[in-house]
Amino acid sequence: MAPRKNWSAAGAWWRALVLVLAAWVVVAAIALASYLSLSVVAVPIVVGVVLTIGFVVAVVGVHQAFWLGFLALLPGVAVLVGAVQYAPEAALEFRGERAEVTVADVEVSGKRHEFDLVRTADGVALGETLVYQGSSPPYAVGTTLAVLVDPEGEVSMEVADRVDPAGKMALLLAGGGAWSVIGAYAARRGLLRRRQGKSLHDTPALY
Repeated sequence: MAPRKNWSAAGAWWRALVLVLAAWVVVAAIALASYLSLSVVAVPIVVGVVLTIGFVVAVVGVHQAFWLGFLALLPGVAVLVGAVQYAPEAALEFRGERAEVTVADVEVSGKRHEFDLVRTADGVALGETLVYQGSSPPYAVGTTLAVLVDPEGEVSMEVADRVDPAGKMALLLAGGGAWSVIGAYAARRGLLRRRQGKSLHDTPALY
């Protein structure tokens, strides 16, 4: 079969550039959605899932090898977690009020635990409960811990040592960087296989 010339090197570079830019547009869009809806976590999650699927479809569309699209889902998880959690954790770190508290009571519904807290210094109850979703909470009645409370009430209270916006930013950048590599590789591989007259519907070939 004669090699197909419908892709030029310049065209492949443009496709690579578009995919790389698209990766960072998606990252920025999810982070912006999280920032604009601090009190509604579902919004950036829905936006993130839709945009992540869109990016994966774009990667597959470059050369139609579904294994590389599946591979793009892995850093997509990092992008989602980092982008969705960075804004609220940054808000807590920036304006959150630190309080030393003691767990006074707990209500359990399935795997959802809601802890009632009182200030350790004066015994005054906090107006917000600490929520833990899981089967084995690390807190119990009588446990003393430090929490960060958003004075504006937009971000849910969180245990102070679990607030790590720098870690979420690193996760976000790592996911975006991996997407950039995958996008550039998809365009390069598409160019090479078209020049060689090979089908794009195949198993992985790392060249």
